[in-house]
Amino acid sequence: MPRDLPPLSDLVDTARVVALPMATRFRGVDVREALLLQGPEGWAEFSPFAEYGDAEASAWLAAAIDDAWMPRPPAVRDAVRVNATVPAVPADRVAAVLARFDGCRTAKVKVAEPGQTLADDVARMRAVREVMGPEGRVRVDANGGWNVDEAERAIHALAEYDLEYAEQPCATVDELTELRRRVKYMGVPIAADESVRKAADPLAVARAGAADLLVVKAQPLGGVRRALQIVAEAGLPAVVSSALDTAVGISMGVALAAALPDLDYGCGLGTGSLFAGDVADYGVVAGSLPVARVTPDAARLDEFAASPDRRDWWIARLERCWAVLEETD
Repeated sequence: MPRDLPPLSDLVDTARVVALPMATRFRGVDVREALLLQGPEGWAEFSPFAEYGDAEASAWLAAAIDDAWMPRPPAVRDAVRVNATVPAVPADRVAAVLARFDGCRTAKVKVAEPGQTLADDVARMRAVREVMGPEGRVRVDANGGWNVDEAERAIHALAEYDLEYAEQPCATVDELTELRRRVKYMGVPIAADESVRKAADPLAVARAGAADLLVVKAQPLGGVRRALQIVAEAGLPAVVSSALDTAVGISMGVALAAALPDLDYGCGLGTGSLFAGDVADYGVVAGSLPVARVTPDAARLDEFAASPDRRDWWIARLERCWAVLEETD
């Protein structure tokens, strides 16, 4: 982030708040709201989920300011391979979801959805494997929804579908450490997401030996440069993912993935395919996204503009988070 914060007025003057309809309900979200703003380097996104407090959300604002006011780090690749994302839909809807992700040969499958059972997860995974074929890569993401015993049973039940890895199967670092010990014989790597991006110490999971790889997201970690620093210090392979960003935020994640020295996994940056509409044409083609800054289309900013009361809500949130950054600068 720049050493000196830009004036709040510079952020507010360019702010556009959008509400993008989802083609498929995802983690309880039917409409994704985001605040876009413009700085000297281009457009950036501030879109912490509504339930996040100002202290946590301020890291997302730091990321937006960094992206809009500072040049992006040099890229070492010109395109980033991405995965399809399958929400916790019934098995008979899996094929339709995957059809939205052009050419993706990796799928991340949401599991441990509240109100669903392991049998639902197994059925969804079976359907994904049928569509992807034996050569496709398949991973699961539980968002910390299982305890250790539940996670062990689930991974055992899902392992027959040749899991690439299990993402955040349990909520805490201690649980991940214990689970990793228990399932090591199955050869299913453990990935940490929330234990990195929502942790006071994002490196604790690496020091504890609780994960085989990290899932990193540019916005929650405070920006591309901060995320690169965390990956370097952790010394673990990394997968870059999104937080259901608009095309503008996705391009920030792509910049992060493009700057990583090593990138062995498809990245979770194809979630724009879950929207019924977006602020720019920046979608997955042949399983990849190009490395590029995205400028929102003016007509689409108008088409998807949030209601006046929601715009006011986001501007007030922007002002509060800016104040948090000013206090800690």
